[in-house]
Amino acid sequence: MAFSSSAAIVALALALLALSGGTSAQLSKNFYSKSCPKVFDTVKSVVRSAISKERRLGASLLRLHFHDCFVKGCDGSILLDDTSSSRGEKTAGPNNNSVRGFEVIDAIKSKVEAACPGVVSCADILTIAARDSVVILGGPFWDVKLGRRDSKTASLSAANSGVIPSPSSTLSSLISTFQAQGLSAKDMVALSGAHTLGKARCISFRDSIYNDSNIDSSFAKAKQRNCPRITGLGDNNLAVLDFKTPEKFDNNYYKNLINKKGLLHSDQVLFNGGSTDSLVRRYSQNDKTFDSDFVAAMIKMGDINPLTGSKGQIRKNCRRAN
Repeated sequence: MAFSSSAAIVALALALLALSGGTSAQLSKNFYSKSCPKVFDTVKSVVRSAISKERRLGASLLRLHFHDCFVKGCDGSILLDDTSSSRGEKTAGPNNNSVRGFEVIDAIKSKVEAACPGVVSCADILTIAARDSVVILGGPFWDVKLGRRDSKTASLSAANSGVIPSPSSTLSSLISTFQAQGLSAKDMVALSGAHTLGKARCISFRDSIYNDSNIDSSFAKAKQRNCPRITGLGDNNLAVLDFKTPEKFDNNYYKNLINKKGLLHSDQVLFNGGSTDSLVRRYSQNDKTFDSDFVAAMIKMGDINPLTGSKGQIRKNCRRAN
């Protein structure tokens, strides 16, 4: 009896420790309420201005946040430039000539530093900018949790290690890649809905439009006109990911999949007779369900291994460690 009582006390202590030490518990919606109360307005004004000049930048900022979080957590490491002694994540296979929007983050950081020097991390700026991009382009609003600090280093090898899903991924590969980050298959399908925005390069969808069988033939032929079959020709030619409403955050991405008009192989595998078909159907029929599941998944993704407390630093310049 004494043993079970002691065990219960230990279990309770461990539970309390887990609650106080959990990553999400260290992030807070009100983290900057006193130290930088204008941070949200400052970020939003720069993001809105950038998107008004080029709508695609909304998708780019959202993708930057995703690619940051999937490599050793949401720590702003993707923003670091290469140095003479180390290569960062910008030139990794999934990012090279592909991720963009760094100048927008620079502009935000400059304005935030002017308002609250040395307070707001680049990782948090990226998190807020991703949320604001979704909202500005017609998507749902959510309160972002903040308090991340910035990494001092980036890792080319980590970014190249397969943690970022490839456009040629199978369904099982997508599920396992997201599960490795603590994200469920449902989170994966909801986050894939970010492809309601943005564009992809021919090199990313060439194989699917010429070789996949689960693609609408007229849709494939239309895409082939701007994406030659031969590797090296037109590799960087762009096509929108959602051909219906490419600059609006909505659920048309899922409607496209049901009609076999997903641009990337990794898009169409979500609706191809597999375990995620029912979710794609549900999101295609109910945009509110999609919005709420997308928000929940974004918040979970933002909780991946943040640096908090005394870990990391608050970079003065997002492109280099202090």
